[in-house]
Amino acid sequence: MFATRSRLWARTAAGGAAVLALAALTACSSGMETAEPAGGGGGTSDGPLTIALIQKQGDQQYFIDEANGAKEAAKEDGDVTINVVDVSTDSNKAISEVEAAIAQGVDGIIIVVPDTQIGPQVIQLAADAGIPLMAADDPIVDAKGDAAPFTGFDGTSMGEKVGADAARLYQEAGWTAADTRILSAYKQDQPNCVERVDGAIDAFSQAVADGPEVIEVGTDNSATDAQDKAGAVITANSGVKHWVVWGCNDENETGVVTALQNAGVAPADIIGVGLGAYLTCKDWNAGQETGNKSALFISGVEVGKAAVTSMIDLLRNGTELPPKTVANTEIVDASNWEEKGVVCT
Repeated sequence: MFATRSRLWARTAAGGAAVLALAALTACSSGMETAEPAGGGGGTSDGPLTIALIQKQGDQQYFIDEANGAKEAAKEDGDVTINVVDVSTDSNKAISEVEAAIAQGVDGIIIVVPDTQIGPQVIQLAADAGIPLMAADDPIVDAKGDAAPFTGFDGTSMGEKVGADAARLYQEAGWTAADTRILSAYKQDQPNCVERVDGAIDAFSQAVADGPEVIEVGTDNSATDAQDKAGAVITANSGVKHWVVWGCNDENETGVVTALQNAGVAPADIIGVGLGAYLTCKDWNAGQETGNKSALFISGVEVGKAAVTSMIDLLRNGTELPPKTVANTEIVDASNWEEKGVVCT
């Protein structure tokens, strides 16, 4: 299903939050007290540790990178085992895997939830078991609204960078709103996706006074579904000459761009700005002309490293989990993706 969001350019852009480098593991307060069970305890173990990394959509490259980063951090410590579990998009499985990790007696849990609504339940399960828990990528809160310690990205800021670059490319192309449409593809019930695409719209609107109509495409965040769902939009808008594309992740953006190109839209008439860079770089790596013009590079490796390093520091030294650790992101394109360290899959 898709919906049209017409002329939203009067909206006020959300203020961009300061972004801190993961490499420094710098934490900034979220403005809320950290949930007691999530950050408490630790500092009593100098022996072997086992940390459960429970991930949604573990077959996507970003999450594969995140798991590898977690394992790298564990290897640096030398006596830490990372149990990686992929729960896909199944919230019930995520809950049962938290219960399984508790039953196995793990020392800490890092979780990327398929749905933030299960936050209170998984936080309570860990608290009752006395096991510290950290959220990665998707922030979660407990039943009182207190946030669990979090490592990942600022969704609004990410979207703003995508929207700003899309606006730059749109203006450089000299396109007009009359013959252009923006396709915004994302999982519409996922809060972090909403933050990202809203941030993109706000940043684009700040740069472009009277922008093109935005067409929202609901997907499951996979490239295949984005490609399939975009087909109906393209058919319904056969008279559109130019297209701007963004989404919640690289899967959404590249899926829509593929659908456009398969429908006969020339790459020169597509401005696709990805979010991740690990898929958008494929065409750049192959030297192909493509509608994937740029992407926001996010490193799953660094998020995995940071989360595990913080958890080890808690368990070994009693250092409280940082309330919020936010990663650096930057726009890359065909000219610089390799030097910036993008791993193309």
